[in-house]
Amino acid sequence: MSKVKITWLGHAAFKIEDSATVIYIDPWLENPSSPLNWKEVKDADLVLVTHDHFDHTGQAAEIVKQSGGMLVANVETARKFGSEGGVPNDNIANGGNGLNIGGSFTYKGVTVTMTQAYHSTASGTPTGYVVRLSDGINIYHAGDTGIFSEMELIGKLYPLTVALLPIGDVFTMDAYQAAHALTLLKPKIAIPMHYKSFPIIAQDASEFKKLASQIMPDTKVVVLEPGESFEIE
Repeated sequence: MSKVKITWLGHAAFKIEDSATVIYIDPWLENPSSPLNWKEVKDADLVLVTHDHFDHTGQAAEIVKQSGGMLVANVETARKFGSEGGVPNDNIANGGNGLNIGGSFTYKGVTVTMTQAYHSTASGTPTGYVVRLSDGINIYHAGDTGIFSEMELIGKLYPLTVALLPIGDVFTMDAYQAAHALTLLKPKIAIPMHYKSFPIIAQDASEFKKLASQIMPDTKVVVLEPGESFEIE
């Protein structure tokens, strides 16, 4: 089994690497805690955007154009990246069309499946992703969302190795809802996100970690600092 490394880049931004592919999700790398300058990113094979808010679209267009990677986003958002962001259709999934919920896209051995999320967005619809890597490793990025009962079906369809879940409250689930989401998703590992980046949202993951240990003790909670990585072997 090849190693998979997940690095938190602050807020909802992650870098996922296996032996053959580098994936960025919601690369808002101008967030106050990002350890990485977007101008340094030249290695992106896939760039996934969950929805059209500035703190998620981030520097996705610039990263795709400078790295030659492939952008994945909801249909309307993908087309907006083309018409307003200058991303060539050849660098947007499905010839510039993107995906819609339930659809999948395979690129360089990685299959990305778009899932629903409950939130708002300036274009298209809010989404999450299940990233299916080799060796049966499935990573779920929930995007910005509240808890929803269909999370149970996501976990059944794609047995989850890791769930990346927002915990910040105000704009997404809070720690209590996110801990209960684990009982639906049943991931082996959970990594919290979407906190500490704005004063109005939760400033640490301690409450989530405590509640998760009580509500879903079978899931290991890994709390990262921006720039820290977790490896799956």
